[in-house]
Formats: sequence, C-alpha cells, structure tokens
Amino acid sequence: MNRIKVNDLNTYFGDIQILKNINITFPKNSITALIGPSGCGKSTFLRSINRMNDLIPTFSYDGDIYIDDESIYNPNIDVVELRKKVGMVFQKPNPFPKSIYENVAYGLRIHGIDDEDFIKERVTESLKAAVIWDEVKDKLDKSAMGLSGGQQQRLCIARTIANNPEVILMDEPCSALDPISTLKIEDLIHRLKEDYTIIIVTHNMQQASRVSDYTSVFLNGEILESGKTEQIFINPKEKKTEEYITGRFG
Repeated sequence: MNRIKVNDLNTYFGDIQILKNINITFPKNSITALIGPSGCGKSTFLRSINRMNDLIPTFSYDGDIYIDDESIYNPNIDVVELRKKVGMVFQKPNPFPKSIYENVAYGLRIHGIDDEDFIKERVTESLKAAVIWDEVKDKLDKSAMGLSGGQQQRLCIARTIANNPEVILMDEPCSALDPISTLKIEDLIHRLKEDYTIIIVTHNMQQASRVSDYTSVFLNGEILESGKTEQIFINPKEKKTEEYITGRFG
C-alpha cells in the first residue's frame, strides 16, 4: 500500500523551476533514499511533502501530492495538522534551549495537549523509541544543549515521534555527526520503519545502500531513476545513475 503518491509535481521559486514533472510513490512502512548532486531538487521535494516551501513567498507549484489518498493541497487541509502527520528531522540537530523533557513535550503542548500524565507517557515512549532513554532518563530536567551532537539528533527524532506522525522526512540527518553517532541513527531508522514511512535525503551513497528499501536518483530537478535500492546500486538502468553512484560526477 502506498502512503504517499506524487503526480506531475512542478515547483518554482519565482520564475525559476526547481522540480520538473515528478511522479513517484512511497510505500507504507518503507525507507526511501533520495540521492543526487547538490542543487538537484532533493530538499525542495522533501519540503513539498509537508508544505514547508509554502513559507517562502515566491514559491508556487502545479501537480499534486496525496497522503493516504488525500491531496495535501486540498483547501480544507489544516497545514498545522499536516506537519504533525508529516514530521521532519533536519540536517543539523536543532534542540530547543529547554530541558530534555520539555524538548519532547513541546510539540504536544503546542497542539493543545495539557494532560501531564499523558505528556509524561508520550515523552518516555518517544525517548525509548529514539533509543536515547537510557542515556537521558536521569537528567530529563537538564538542558538539551548539553547533549552530544548524536544525542541531540536522536532527541530531535524523539520530538518528531512524540506527535505520532505517519511520515518522517529526514534531510541529511547524519551529515553533521561522527561515524559512531551515524551508525546509531541508521540503526534507529531501521527500527522506525515498523511504524513510519521514512524518506531520507543523503549524499552518502553507503548510507543510502545500507538504510533504504528504495532509492530515487534526482538530477536537474527530475527523477532520473527510481527502484529498489539493490537494483539501483547493482544494476542501474541509466548510465548517469551509475556515474553518480561511482563518483564520476556530482
């Protein structure tokens, strides 16, 4: 079953077209890696799925994106609710200057939840799901800014999980991390697939091949090739895909 379906999506910033005729589906409970050279439209595409591009005044689009068969551009869609359903983890860990506990509770509070017992339960569940509970359970009232980079990123993933999304978007979530922290995040991504549909932008070919079920290759705002990760890496159909994966351009 497909969680997300994209039909003939074109995006523009002013007169400049960024994405061209994007058609792709994302199966439920799968991990899809988006790869391709810098500036090819991967992050713009990712931010289209939760309508973050709408925050840029010059942004416009045509085509459509469906989540569970409902258009995200339906005029009746509540964008705040959409972004709750489609969580996002950014390139650099971005914890709030609050306690570890309040970082995770924040999303629940801004969505109007004030039952402290429920919040405590969700915070605990989310920190456990993000595999950071054992490291922080005795210092939940301490500032999140004191955590290491890898811990901060897992905390940000816990914050995303707390809102109970269906989709998690990850924009190069390991690029600012050391190799050990990167492996912890990759292990975590594998675990999260059981409950979420995950789309990850990465420049790391090894990471794409390790963590994803499917891979889409972007080039100049278009999808050059999509398929199962094993097929894309071992037997790509397009010569440009092979050249990118083997480091001959990009």
